[in-house]
Amino acid sequence: MKVLVTGSTGFVGRHVVPRLLERGHAVVAVARDETRARTFAWFDAVRFVACDVQRALGDSLELFDKPDAVIHLAWPGLPNYGSLIHFEENLPAAYRFLKSLVEGGVDHLLVTGTCFEYGMQSGPLTEGRLTEPANPYGLAKDTLRKFLESLQKDCPFTLQWARLFYMYGPGQHASSLLAQLDRAIDSGERNFNMSGGEQLRDYLRVEDVALRLVSLLEHPDCSGAVNICSGEPISVRSLVERHLAKRGIDVQLNLGYYPYPDFEPMAFWGDGSKYASHCQNV
Repeated sequence: MKVLVTGSTGFVGRHVVPRLLERGHAVVAVARDETRARTFAWFDAVRFVACDVQRALGDSLELFDKPDAVIHLAWPGLPNYGSLIHFEENLPAAYRFLKSLVEGGVDHLLVTGTCFEYGMQSGPLTEGRLTEPANPYGLAKDTLRKFLESLQKDCPFTLQWARLFYMYGPGQHASSLLAQLDRAIDSGERNFNMSGGEQLRDYLRVEDVALRLVSLLEHPDCSGAVNICSGEPISVRSLVERHLAKRGIDVQLNLGYYPYPDFEPMAFWGDGSKYASHCQNV
């Protein structure tokens, strides 16, 4: 099928595009910066459209060559989860864009959400839990999902809402934990400042996230909210220690240097049984 991927040069998108191509899908890759897009090996294998989807309306279906399905990843302003831009600008722009596609005839949307939709709830999180977002990013994503579910009543279409948990790997933001750790290692630092590290989280390599998103797209019967997660809690300290061991480096961890974040509980992870029961990795 022909798949439109927004945010194609972002952390997740750069990995999703080649997975789609490997599976034989035609890809229309969208991002704002064509110069950046040309640095990826997949560039010549896709139809690339330089476009800001926050403003793409009207003739967008013609511009995007009438895709069969959409993977919507684009979302400015990350990783500043507390910025008001998420619900003041991103939320209405994303809804207008996706609504224009649906009204134009696209009947399959896969949109990425976030584990922050669950808010301050602890323990294993299932898709059936009530959402209680505690920051602007989670609130905006959760509201977009509700808007699209309401739109389905007037314009029936398949909606897959992929709730992403924590990711790491090539292309991660410079401010992310492991990216900071790698910089400290590469610069020869012998100490690394971090929180106490006892918080439990759910981590997946971004390559695995991309595989699961493509598999989910290929299983439209798995609709609604779907956790994209490992289902296995790991402490942040253990994650850091494993990374150090993988790199064969001995760095002293300055535990407790930073306070624990106040916008997430100490222990939460995803329940991935819905995905597992419907999909298989590509």
